[in-house]
Amino acid sequence: MFGLDIMVVAIIGLAALSAGALGYGVLYNRIDSERKTEGRIRRVGAAETDRTKVVAARDRMAEANKRRKSLQDQLKTLEDKQKENDRRKAPPMKDRIAQAGLVMTVKTFNTISIVLGLVAGLLAFLANGNPLIALGVLIVAGAGLPRWAIGFLRSRRMKAFLNEFPNSLDVMVRSIKSGLPLNDSIRMIASEGQEPVRTEFKRIIEAQQMGLGVPEACGRLYSRVPLSEANFFAIVIAIQAQAGGNLSEALGNLSRVLRDRKKMKAKVNALSMEAKASAWIIGALPFIVATLVYLTSPEYMMILFTDQRGHFILAASGIWMVIGVLVMRNMINFDL
Repeated sequence: MFGLDIMVVAIIGLAALSAGALGYGVLYNRIDSERKTEGRIRRVGAAETDRTKVVAARDRMAEANKRRKSLQDQLKTLEDKQKENDRRKAPPMKDRIAQAGLVMTVKTFNTISIVLGLVAGLLAFLANGNPLIALGVLIVAGAGLPRWAIGFLRSRRMKAFLNEFPNSLDVMVRSIKSGLPLNDSIRMIASEGQEPVRTEFKRIIEAQQMGLGVPEACGRLYSRVPLSEANFFAIVIAIQAQAGGNLSEALGNLSRVLRDRKKMKAKVNALSMEAKASAWIIGALPFIVATLVYLTSPEYMMILFTDQRGHFILAASGIWMVIGVLVMRNMINFDL
């Protein structure tokens, strides 16, 4: 009985397996066709997704190219402005007076120069009675001394700006990281910074109050402070305004670059100090020797001043001295 049941179950199992195999054989083409159709639909969907990604990537690339072109145009404009300013090696007297930190007009400066020259020339004439010497003193005191003073004050103010500017940038970086906007950071430097950076940032605020944007107002800084560091700051602000990005990181990098430039300049000055001392000694040696020879043997030296051939020798020597000093100056001066 038990053996019969096993035979029945085996027969039923074989019949079911045969039916399944027969059904699969009959329906195989349809199943394979449906599977291929699903594969094609999946591939079409993937292709549509890939096409969408390609279009999005193309749009992002076009936007990046457009932004890059805008930045290039902005940098080209700033570079042209810098070249134009560099081409004017001698800025107008009005700009030099402002860059020196003085509050006076060109008319006032010319009046002071004329009065100073007349007073110095009159004192020189009363002292020795020689009109030629008095005329020379008048020219030097009226035309040379005031301009030298303006140049000295201007150079000192530029050095003070370079010393304080990186510290001001660090303050701006910390204020921006704390959540303050750029305008408030500039106002903070304008109110709490050190001179002369505080005065220049006040002028940036005043330019914004007159309707200029932050990049344009910062771009004017280079015209008042003709330093590469000021131009770098204007370029960073312009790039941030055009392309966005992390402003605190950009200003922090700029501050670090400015400090590295300062260290490099100090290193170059230290390495070239020996050459500068040698140039000073070589340049002063002929005058020292001539003075010593005149003190020991006046008649030996006076022939250079009384004879026409001596005049020619002095003129030729002076020309060669000037050429030598200029050559040494170009050899020991480095631009960074």
